[in-house]
Amino acid sequence: MLHMVKLAVGIQSIEDLAARQSLQTPPVDDLDGTSATGMPWFRTRMYPRRAADILDGGSIYRVIGGRILCRQRITAIQPDTREDGTPCALVVMAPDIIPVQPRAMRPFQGWRYLRPEDAPPDLLANSHMGDVLPEALRNELAELCLI
Repeated sequence: MLHMVKLAVGIQSIEDLAARQSLQTPPVDDLDGTSATGMPWFRTRMYPRRAADILDGGSIYRVIGGRILCRQRITAIQPDTREDGTPCALVVMAPDIIPVQPRAMRPFQGWRYLRPEDAPPDLLANSHMGDVLPEALRNELAELCLI
């Protein structure tokens, strides 16, 4: 298994990411027999050479405001073509956005591979009795290096 990490450009919070994804229209009607209707997606210029490893349970981790804050499971990766005819890769994700323990990350272009042992843990798995800090408080504590 392998993960991806990508900047969420122009996104201010996990809630903002969810809102933007809810407005997306399906890029195609059918992905290898799997409907993309209602599934969030993004296009990227380069097709991942290790797509099979990513599709074996991998997620996309999102960098928002200089920190990895959440992830979504990747359900499909396919060759695609942009409206201008440029080849690209279409990455389809599960709609559930899972908050993770915030981790600082410098800006970069495109996406990067992320090994499972380097991925931040899910917040729900580390919380007591399912309690999760509100995102604003979590961000303040992370800025103070307290979490």
